[in-house]
Amino acid sequence: MDLSRHTSNSGFTDWTPDRLPDLTGKRYLITGGNTGLGFEAAKVLAAENADIVIAARNTDRSRQAVLDLNPLGSGIIDAVSLDLSSLASVRDVAEEIRRRYDSFDAIVNNAGVMQTPQMTTVDGFELQFATNHLGHFLLNGLLFDLVENASGRIVVVSSIAHKRGQMYFDDLMLTENYSPTRAYCQSKLANLLYAFELYRRLSAAGSPVSAIACHPGYSATNLQRTGPRGLLRAFYAITNRIAAQSAEAGAIPLELAAAGSEALSGAYYGPTSRADMTGPVGDAEVVEAALDRDDAERLWSISERLTGFKWDKVLRRQKAA
Repeated sequence: MDLSRHTSNSGFTDWTPDRLPDLTGKRYLITGGNTGLGFEAAKVLAAENADIVIAARNTDRSRQAVLDLNPLGSGIIDAVSLDLSSLASVRDVAEEIRRRYDSFDAIVNNAGVMQTPQMTTVDGFELQFATNHLGHFLLNGLLFDLVENASGRIVVVSSIAHKRGQMYFDDLMLTENYSPTRAYCQSKLANLLYAFELYRRLSAAGSPVSAIACHPGYSATNLQRTGPRGLLRAFYAITNRIAAQSAEAGAIPLELAAAGSEALSGAYYGPTSRADMTGPVGDAEVVEAALDRDDAERLWSISERLTGFKWDKVLRRQKAA
């Protein structure tokens, strides 16, 4: 039985970056923007004269990315050091960003890790869940008013792996039954549960901020080389050559979600051919598990407790305004 569906009807089936308007005066924060999908998206936005702030762990790569992006357009390119697996790092970088900037037209939640061996963060969380979900959950909340100032967007990058995901609420950190793939798929399902719950809460509060989700299909990036080990890495070495699309193609949904005038709040965009692995970009399919409101509310409550951040305070302010 097919349990997948679309969350929107956006009116296009093959969006391409040449539809982007001039982005002079627009500012985008891209996590993991120093390499892979994030860097490819940054290149396209920078070429339309956007200001770009890269938030990433590897400062050397970030410095090089800034140098590479600077000649592409007239926008200002900047970088900050961010480790999403550390709540302290997220809080520190949020303070740094607030000192430098007063608004963002989008925060692109792009950075992540994939199918890593079992590892625990400094906060005691499973690495993939912490990096892919909790770090972004906190970062978006801490910087929400800056997005609000621009009536901007929060972009959540998920994956077709969400279709194999399950939320293990009794053991979210998978301490009893860890597998690299199980943890990754759970984190990507968490991304969508969060994105759609954020959309519902923003709508209820009357917020001008949009929540838009996307996925890159199967794109050849550093994720397949830096996370998986053993047979998984060997498998990706083969499939990246014969089945994957380029990171440039995989970044198109991110560019649409971040800056495309056609993008709708609450939508989910990505490649739409070959089981959503490649092909033209449009409304992508989600499985019913990603639309489960009870699970979304449960995840939201748990995420607030684990990060120590209450979204209600920023959403109440918006509703009162």
